[in-house]
Amino acid sequence: MAENVTVARPYAEAAFQLASAGNALTSWADVLARMAAVARDPDMSACIDNPRLLSRDLAQFFIGVVGDQLPLEQQNFARILVDNERLGVLPEICELFVELKDAFEGTKQAAIASAFPLDAASLSTLVADLEQRFQCKIQASVSIDPELIGGVRIAVGDQVIDASVRGKLASMSAALQN
Repeated sequence: MAENVTVARPYAEAAFQLASAGNALTSWADVLARMAAVARDPDMSACIDNPRLLSRDLAQFFIGVVGDQLPLEQQNFARILVDNERLGVLPEICELFVELKDAFEGTKQAAIASAFPLDAASLSTLVADLEQRFQCKIQASVSIDPELIGGVRIAVGDQVIDASVRGKLASMSAALQN
């Protein structure tokens, strides 16, 4: 994984420079996410790994699957990835691009796991509290994890806030064992 990130970083930075120069960060993030999803597909992986497929044909096929209405810059970016045999690191390129975009925009991603579905009011209050705590804009993605028993578990970057019943029980168990 670390090697893929190292290989992907210059491509993510180049895409970020193109996107920020064209004032199209959101568009590039969406396209890179689509490209990464296409590159992850097992059938596309078989095409990528096929040595008999010419890079020109692979690039044309890949761009066609991602979407023909891509701007020329994004098509050229895909061609460069094909020519340099880097389609396999598109998920890492996308992830690094989103990190650069978020840092530029002053935004952090928050993964919120809840034992039960959160209503809109609770989610907005939680996001507002997180924005105040982290002093930035928060983009939250919510998932349901019944194993939490109750409460929420929040991951923002490398920081985790475990306010779940399961987490509290685990810490009480550890305290009692010591």
